[in-house]
Amino acid sequence: MGSPPRSSPRLSWRRVLCVLFLPFVSSGFAPPAKYRNNFIFERRKLPPNPRRFDWSHLTPRELKNRSQGIQTEERAGRNPYFTLEGHEFLILGGSVHYFRVPRASWRDRLLKLRACGFNTVTTYVPWNLHEPERGTFDFSGNLDLEAFILLAAEVGLWVILRPGPYICSEVDLGGLPSWLLRDPDMRLRTTYKGFTEAVDLYFDHLMLRVVPLQYKHGGPIIAVQVENEYGSYNKDPAYMPYIKKALQDRGIAELLLTSDNQGGLKSGVLDGVLATINLQSQSELQLFTTILLGAQGSQPKMVMEYWTGWFDSWGGPHYILDSSEVLNTVSAIVKAGSSINLYMFHGGTNFGFIGGAMHFQDYKPDVTSYDYDAVLTEAGDYTAKYTKLREFFGSMAGAPLPVPPDLLPKTAYDPVTPAFYVSLWDALNFLELPVTSEHPVNMENLPINGGSGQSFGYTLYETTITASGVLTALVRDRGQVFLNTFFLGTLDYKKKTIVIPTVQGFTTLRILVENCGRVNYGDNIDQQRKGIIGNVYLNDSPLKKFKIYSLEMDRSFLQRFTADKWKPLTEEPMFPAFFLGALSVLDSPYDTFVKLEGWEKGVVFINNQNLGRYWNIGPQETLYLPGAWLDVGLNKVGACPLGPLLSPALPAPPRFPGGLGGRERTDVPPGDRLAISPRSSSLKRRWHNG
Repeated sequence: MGSPPRSSPRLSWRRVLCVLFLPFVSSGFAPPAKYRNNFIFERRKLPPNPRRFDWSHLTPRELKNRSQGIQTEERAGRNPYFTLEGHEFLILGGSVHYFRVPRASWRDRLLKLRACGFNTVTTYVPWNLHEPERGTFDFSGNLDLEAFILLAAEVGLWVILRPGPYICSEVDLGGLPSWLLRDPDMRLRTTYKGFTEAVDLYFDHLMLRVVPLQYKHGGPIIAVQVENEYGSYNKDPAYMPYIKKALQDRGIAELLLTSDNQGGLKSGVLDGVLATINLQSQSELQLFTTILLGAQGSQPKMVMEYWTGWFDSWGGPHYILDSSEVLNTVSAIVKAGSSINLYMFHGGTNFGFIGGAMHFQDYKPDVTSYDYDAVLTEAGDYTAKYTKLREFFGSMAGAPLPVPPDLLPKTAYDPVTPAFYVSLWDALNFLELPVTSEHPVNMENLPINGGSGQSFGYTLYETTITASGVLTALVRDRGQVFLNTFFLGTLDYKKKTIVIPTVQGFTTLRILVENCGRVNYGDNIDQQRKGIIGNVYLNDSPLKKFKIYSLEMDRSFLQRFTADKWKPLTEEPMFPAFFLGALSVLDSPYDTFVKLEGWEKGVVFINNQNLGRYWNIGPQETLYLPGAWLDVGLNKVGACPLGPLLSPALPAPPRFPGGLGGRERTDVPPGDRLAISPRSSSLKRRWHNG
């Protein structure tokens, strides 16, 4: 599809779509996912399937008179199985996380799930996004859980809800709110009073919304999961019974499930709750079945998470799983009489700062894309996995499957050239006043946001020194060190010291710390405080009297960048800095991808939407930009320029000639522009393996 007409190079404050940047003196950059062709849905030879099921009458739209939801039945000579209103029923589920998909695309993704032959959608519920500050709840916009559940019912899908409170899911702190860590004695995922009191308040609010959407009340929720993979954590035997009771006391009355991998399955079983398993290999199926039989006796089998791919970490390889292997494993599970949920059917995107991390030997933050090598791509396009699975499920369906929706169109837009900038050091003058403290304070314990601290983003620590020597600090996760405005180097998990050169008189020491994502799985989630942890030492003496700036990159932060704050890019800027450019969209906006050639590390915002992090160490090389987040025409940015893009210094002396992204400039080095282009069958998906 061709590019839209080019726009005028003249900047109009009344008609501009903002794209802001903040380059940092480090490295980074990102992409969406793998290359997928536009697949034609054709018949092919499939493994023989002896049974066919017609569940066309067993959908939320068709079942009006209901007596009982998912039940367990057992007959002589047969293994136990599920029934729905007395009819034998296999749960064929696929995971789609509403908070990782633009709301405008929910229907598209759910229709594609239904057309593939699935009857159920599963979703996690991220506590940290729904209660960003203690006692303040957000179920609006892209977090409108009720709207997502009702839309699933409208499309004809049942829902399995996974409300946590801990969800893992490669989300920051496993979906737990970071303000819990303000308590120095906090013991997450236990019956520690400080944790259960917070869970109770959250569940009080959440369950008021979801209880009316259960099957017994005419809604599509047929099952609810109790916590998530607790058998692998297993630090408090009273905890899982507490969560089960917390759900039931608030009105959850549908089938209850647990979900565990091989290492935690024996410890994760809970009385009165169906145990399910998580796996990726067909060879694991018989072993897990044996373990389940010994743990809970004869019950219907369900694979709650069949992993269709895997997530990626910055600096690591891009993981893929062959489509034929996926088909063979799914068919083996279903033919063994087991229900199944595919994790993920559609992964989506870790928009903003929601991505988590792993930390066993090394700390490894997750990339922005949650493509997962899933059945649909990050942008919702079909894959070979989709084609093969649809044919398999169609072979066992007693009625024709719905026709798959058309692909959403993609397009390429003209490159964006930054035209204005604001140095971070200048921006400090019009941001929120800093916190003053005798000693450094970690992000979570900053006295901001109604006593909830800082959850995401960057924190700048400033103090004054008068001597040179060796600086020592424990930063989480990356800290860029400056003397006044001169960049010295970076501190991280492996590098805890840096040499301070000779200084003259009183000199400002600055440490800009990035929270790259809290660990979402493992035994060390209680130790996920970010920023500077403990004292900063110069020659073994603790430094004191800090100014601490919270740079959360949220709406209130960006609203301070009014039109009068920006400077034209007529000379080499001082880094770190925010940059402003413009993108012209003259026709209907389409999905596209942002490629930041020559930029190293940072975050991209467009029209008040945080697309996420980029980092040139890969494997991700572009950022997914939903067309729904673009406006037709040129949009005003003067009063509220809500769209910075953080980025480190460019590889060569930066040249940012004035002008807008819609204008082709032969004198602009390619590395100084944002390339905005589609990811369709005519373009390779830009990943690299490292």
